[in-house]
Amino acid sequence: MMNEQLERERIWEQLIALADRAEDEAAEAFRRTARIAERNQWKVIEAFKRQGVSDFHFAGSTGYGYNDRGREVLDLVYADVMGAEAALVRPHFASGTHTISCALFGVLRPGDGLLYVTGKPYDTLHKVIGKAGDGTGSLADFGIGYGEVALLEDGSLDWDGIEASITERTKVIGVQRSRGYAWRASFTVAEIGEIVTRVKAIREDLIVFVDNCYGEFTELQEPTEAGADLIAGSLIKNPGGGIAETGGYIAGKRELVEAASYRLTAPGIGGDVGAMLGTLRSLFQGLFLSPHMVGQAVQGSILAAALFEKLGFETKPAWNEVRTDLIQAVRFGSAEPLIAFVQGIQQAAAVDAHVVPEPWDMPGYDNPVIMAAGTFMQGGSLELSADAPIREPYIAYMQGGLTYGHAKYGVLIALEKLVKSGLIVIKPYIT
Repeated sequence: MMNEQLERERIWEQLIALADRAEDEAAEAFRRTARIAERNQWKVIEAFKRQGVSDFHFAGSTGYGYNDRGREVLDLVYADVMGAEAALVRPHFASGTHTISCALFGVLRPGDGLLYVTGKPYDTLHKVIGKAGDGTGSLADFGIGYGEVALLEDGSLDWDGIEASITERTKVIGVQRSRGYAWRASFTVAEIGEIVTRVKAIREDLIVFVDNCYGEFTELQEPTEAGADLIAGSLIKNPGGGIAETGGYIAGKRELVEAASYRLTAPGIGGDVGAMLGTLRSLFQGLFLSPHMVGQAVQGSILAAALFEKLGFETKPAWNEVRTDLIQAVRFGSAEPLIAFVQGIQQAAAVDAHVVPEPWDMPGYDNPVIMAAGTFMQGGSLELSADAPIREPYIAYMQGGLTYGHAKYGVLIALEKLVKSGLIVIKPYIT
């Protein structure tokens, strides 16, 4: 036992030395992130002030939830923060996928077409898109066409392919802001603004929809402020601030948000009902906390990138690149170090640290997936978590960390596990 303790102390001496060097080199990136968090904090506070948020707005409703003023003001605050005409913020959205599904079903009709211009969307949306006659109630089952345009080798948009793929049937252009399970850069708000401009030049009536998951408050603007017609995201990701227990939001043009609300509840009812059942305080406060929490998580991702780059691994984004979402991808090249990394992140959790995650066939995914999710909110990916499909080129995706200290600890514990497993050696990189 004494030898084990001495060995652990030796490893941690090396890890701390490596982390100190990485933090010194990344100091400017940390400062840039802190400034973005600060300005977004001001933005949220100003929205609260403009919409007159008061403590009586935190009281929950029951039953139908008619005339729930807190719910109405929450929608107004989100619309204000997102620079949108309207918003729909509800705990009744079960996940980001559910929220996106409501948005798409709200604006698409049989015979319409959906075209994703950022390549294949996130795995859980594949079943929402579906196949004709699949009997699941998917978009395809309702006669809604689907197409996607792969990104070019350098990760940029294939505009020739996009223009060739837009037909009279195309109604919605889909954009996934984050990388998902792809080895590519996430799209910045400026790039999304360019997509909007070029799409509208092709056909002005096209609706640009953005899956905004993982992106909120990582930049100074949101996609709706850059011209996107409709966006959607999950409250157990960025905008929930780590304390929203469930839910999602949709924001954008008023008529499109209203159409989406009819899919969440029912035509003619929309957003006028839905008991909030005591969730309003956490939804308001989560939004208030979100800019700071997102900043902490982004700084954790910067450190992870800096550390793994020092150890010879390829990362996306690199530690000194502009950030537009929470996700830090690390390419491991084989299954063993990938699994060890994810298991190490789990060991650093405050919740369920004793659990050892293993790859499994998770519903909605095309490959076995391993997930580290020692979170207070189940699936809360603003909290420190990591996941990966077990497929080549064996890339792990880390995100979250409500405090920088936790994110740093998680990365160091994961590195310790890799060292103890004989999969990496630290010493040569600190001498």
